[in-house]
Amino acid sequence: MGNIKYSKNKLDFTTDLRNSVNEYFSKNNIQPHGNWKIYVKTIFMSLLYLAPFILMISGLVSSVILVLLCWFIMGLGMSGLGMVTMHDANHGSFSKNQKVNRFFGNSLYLLGGFPANWRYQHNTLHHGFTNIEGHDEDIAPPGILRFSPHRSLKKVHRFQHIYAWFFYSLMTISWIVAKDFRRLRKYREMGARLSGNRKFNRLLVDVIISKVIYYSVFLIIPLLTIPVSWYWVIVGFLLMHFTSGLVLSTIFQTAHVVPTSEYPVPDGNGELDNNWTIHQLYTTCDYSPKSTIFSWLVGGLNYQVEHHLFPYISHIHYKDISKIVQIKAMEYGLPYHVNETFARAVWQHIKMLKLLGRRRDSVKMTTQVSGSHKVVAV
Repeated sequence: MGNIKYSKNKLDFTTDLRNSVNEYFSKNNIQPHGNWKIYVKTIFMSLLYLAPFILMISGLVSSVILVLLCWFIMGLGMSGLGMVTMHDANHGSFSKNQKVNRFFGNSLYLLGGFPANWRYQHNTLHHGFTNIEGHDEDIAPPGILRFSPHRSLKKVHRFQHIYAWFFYSLMTISWIVAKDFRRLRKYREMGARLSGNRKFNRLLVDVIISKVIYYSVFLIIPLLTIPVSWYWVIVGFLLMHFTSGLVLSTIFQTAHVVPTSEYPVPDGNGELDNNWTIHQLYTTCDYSPKSTIFSWLVGGLNYQVEHHLFPYISHIHYKDISKIVQIKAMEYGLPYHVNETFARAVWQHIKMLKLLGRRRDSVKMTTQVSGSHKVVAV
């Protein structure tokens, strides 16, 4: 992985934007981290995830249909807990107390993931190098999917807008089966520092133990206690993961793999056209800003622009600071991409998958041509 350097152009925009957001918090006498609202959300999502589980293993739910319904609801709660609680906590924005952040960040163990891997992949790679080929792992799925115009094109990609949704549903399944082990080995080879005091061997032991505990609690115990045939328990367990994987993948991919997003290319010295702040505006898109309920349920992740610009600010503030970001982007002649509804965001993502699956279509990429943004055929 080569070194990437961001340009220092228009740093006055970065300074102005950050000062304006800081002024908003100061004037309103509020803190940028979460407050009672995020605890209410956490309780709700925890109950959505764990209450059906308790009903099943206690024997209070015994019919196959109700058991499958419980697993489905758990899938919704699983994704909700990830978006509302785990995500903020692992960004350090859930609470001003970092011990509290670490505690709730470890809720990822309940979802079958490994926090140390997630923080490096998401906070460092995805946020640090959004939509940059060879750095952002969110645009580097298995070869059957093509999320970047810089990756090799295969004939099968022509149909990825149809079959991508099946692979999205496998997202959390991959966590609990192999992905965390592959990532840990990859990050070790990269020389990445995942934990301040835990070496690779200790991290590997932690991954193994966490997976054993996860399978024991959420699969073995249900197999032994839920009063339906064992294969329905397996089906339900998979249904939970298919549901959460589809929800999480769709929420994140509709913010970056859309026609308005660019895929910047560094010059020969590894430098990009824009500074990091402006880079986020060109590679990220908001959606459904007027839907309060939807935003509440997805942990404010429909405000992806604001999240990428201020990952250390809790999502409960994104709607308010989005007005500031829009105004400042307009003042400096910079883009602020937004799809008015989630349905439109999904449709735009489908369009992008089609574009990326066809060689003769065009995808936006930032190139070093007179400092402009040029549409390049792929």
